[in-house]
Amino acid sequence: MTTGRRGPSASSAVAARVRPPFDPELGAALAALGDRSKERLTSENLAAHRRRDAASRPLPTLTELRADGRFAVEELSVPGAAGGPDVTLVYARPAAATGPLPVLYYLHGGGMIMGNARSVLPRILRDWSAPLNLAVLSVEYRLAPETRYPGPLEDCHTGLVWTAAHADGLGIDSERVVVGGKSAGGGLAAALTLLNRDRGDGPTPIGQLLLCPMLDDRLRTPSALQMTGAGLWDRSSTAVAWQAYLGDRYGAPDLPPYAAPARATDLSGLPPTYLDVGSAETFRDENIAYAQGIWRDGGHAELHVWPGAFHGFDSVAPTAVLSREARHTRTQWLSRVLDTHAGKDTSGSTAHPLPASYPSLPGQVPGGHPDQLVNGSSPGK
Repeated sequence: MTTGRRGPSASSAVAARVRPPFDPELGAALAALGDRSKERLTSENLAAHRRRDAASRPLPTLTELRADGRFAVEELSVPGAAGGPDVTLVYARPAAATGPLPVLYYLHGGGMIMGNARSVLPRILRDWSAPLNLAVLSVEYRLAPETRYPGPLEDCHTGLVWTAAHADGLGIDSERVVVGGKSAGGGLAAALTLLNRDRGDGPTPIGQLLLCPMLDDRLRTPSALQMTGAGLWDRSSTAVAWQAYLGDRYGAPDLPPYAAPARATDLSGLPPTYLDVGSAETFRDENIAYAQGIWRDGGHAELHVWPGAFHGFDSVAPTAVLSREARHTRTQWLSRVLDTHAGKDTSGSTAHPLPASYPSLPGQVPGGHPDQLVNGSSPGK
């Protein structure tokens, strides 16, 4: 039995040579990216990838996010935990909304080494905040390797506790908080929900929205091995990100679940969970196992494995049939959770009707996605 931190066992060699096929429409979009989809992240080229990632995600100003008055947006500075710096939260809500609103507490992606709290907001405001009358708090947590675990997670936890304590002033309902994130942000969201459950000092979320979350630092699943060398934020790039985040604790047998949620042995007491992932991506099997763990421990999880989808597929090919179906399914789940906790009977109902399209927000390509990372410069990280 191996306990090593790095490589796969010899018995996994066959799995490493075979991967599920890509959906034809998604595969064509990926092929159009050319070599950009195959460039691997390393510790040596991280700075270059950060520069390219920043260039690919224009940082919208608060004025741009307000979208000609459609949204009220402000940047908040939250006192940090003992010994820690203040935490920045970007707070947004539909400008015309009244009364305490439910809130999505969102953690951006980027491998925990890239990304920012603002660039993810245009699509969230357009797809969820406006049609669902939802407030959003996006967290500017510190990045690795400059700040390793538990610093970024503590930033997220500090912001969550502060949000609940200041709900009245923010005009939000502290009993209708959904914690969410995508890729590394999804992994942080899962870790935050576990930490919040065990510390008991924050609000009780009504749901967690985990989109292709990065959960397992061990990278020994069949899907991690299958996607080795396939680009698309593959096993090698993921290992670099985990090493940056965990430092000397990377792969340690006693790593706590707050550092890598796949290490959790007790997934009881979690809120209803939405998980989705592609069948042709590194995180497939760790996401499936996480849903199974929630079911095993008596919880509720809704799991979607999109056939032929790679990591961040809906960012690379936003108009593809599968991408549109995935976005609609996420919105349906979020709508049901919000309606249920507003005291509505949603049995047999569907999500709020979605218009065919929304006007593009400033700095965004129509139909596109602001959260773009391809391997080191990235879809959906």
